[in-house]
Amino acid sequence: MSEASTQRPLRVGLAGLGTVGAGTYELLLRNRNEIARRASRPIEVVAVSDKDLGRVAELTKGLTPVEPDAMALATRNDIDVVVELIGGDGFAKTLMLAAIDAGRHIVTANKALLAKHANEIFGHAHSRGTFIGFEAAVAGGIPIIKALREGLAANRIQSVTGIINGTTNFILTEMREKGLAFSEVLAEAQRLGYAEADPTFDVEGVDAAHKISLLSAIAFGTAVHFDQAHIEGITKLSSRDISYAEQMGYRIKLLGITKRKPGGIELRVHPTLVPEDVLMASVEGAMNAVHVLGDAVGHTLYYGKGAGAMPTASAVVADLIDLARLLEAAPEARVPYLGVAASAKQDLPVLPIAEIESGFYLRLGVKDEPGVLADITRRVADSGISIDAFIQHPGGGGEGQTEVILITHPCIERQIRLAVAQLSALPSVVSDCTVLRVESFQ
Repeated sequence: MSEASTQRPLRVGLAGLGTVGAGTYELLLRNRNEIARRASRPIEVVAVSDKDLGRVAELTKGLTPVEPDAMALATRNDIDVVVELIGGDGFAKTLMLAAIDAGRHIVTANKALLAKHANEIFGHAHSRGTFIGFEAAVAGGIPIIKALREGLAANRIQSVTGIINGTTNFILTEMREKGLAFSEVLAEAQRLGYAEADPTFDVEGVDAAHKISLLSAIAFGTAVHFDQAHIEGITKLSSRDISYAEQMGYRIKLLGITKRKPGGIELRVHPTLVPEDVLMASVEGAMNAVHVLGDAVGHTLYYGKGAGAMPTASAVVADLIDLARLLEAAPEARVPYLGVAASAKQDLPVLPIAEIESGFYLRLGVKDEPGVLADITRRVADSGISIDAFIQHPGGGGEGQTEVILITHPCIERQIRLAVAQLSALPSVVSDCTVLRVESFQ
């Protein structure tokens, strides 16, 4: 008889049988022997709950009891852990808090809920000695939370930068490879199932901001600061900029970025030029990648599928295995939710976007006449900014016009704003200036 078979099972109540919930249920059944061997005890789904009873019946085939009221999972005495895969920050939050009150542990993939309410939820769970696992909330099957909290715990983390939204990375890849406009590629992404019917959270950068806010808190041992993140999406990105960036040796990615700085931390999401010889630039399609820079380990990169039924279910079940191993352990023996004890958190301010340092890409439509380039470079130099590279695209702005594209050396954003204001005032400039940030990964 194996040791796992002699241990009391970890009893699971599974709330939500959508894509991730169905994958989690299937994975727990399919790999139950391997999971029990690794967890040193069986992990059993005691009950499932979902509004779509037809879907539940099809998935479970009568093997698992159905709980019509998901709230009942929070208080049933035969359940140790509630796996919340409903999503949203309404009912899911109510369910989670009720489960914590009843002494149940939590595993969730709900990044939106945690980004907005982590400080409240973690504080409440800490007071009750409750385990909360949320590896599945960021980057799907990539174990980036475990890497930051445990594998890199000896490091003073300097930065975390990631492609952490597969939908936008798919769209940007298609725009670059096919030269199509954003609207055309979005429609294709929706047809293929990469984008939701309402893609706002993805394409406006909100989903990535949820995730980088959680990673930032873990990396630097702070509270979660989603409400202070600077967020820009890709809806206004032109295929021309993607093409020009490639001509200059860059690819454009939607990045979530957080950095430790002397005055605080940077926390931002926006389209970014990445040098094409950097590994991050080669992450294509719906894949995710996270780059972490630590003072001891140096540069590390984590790559894989950031969404989907099985990759995300893999992370959910990994949290269940962690809990199964520690079920009888004292709460203080577990890894803290954000990697440091609540009493050890640092109060680091989030820097305003005007204070961040970056390289910048500028595109201007100008009159095609002598002296224009000299005027532009002089205004940029007067703002204290050094130009790294530039190209001119004749006819890019229409008849009698041209487009000038500059890439600057790193400078403070307020400097680039001053330069743009001065450039826009030139009589030779005939269009608004497009500004994108550049990350070198040096």
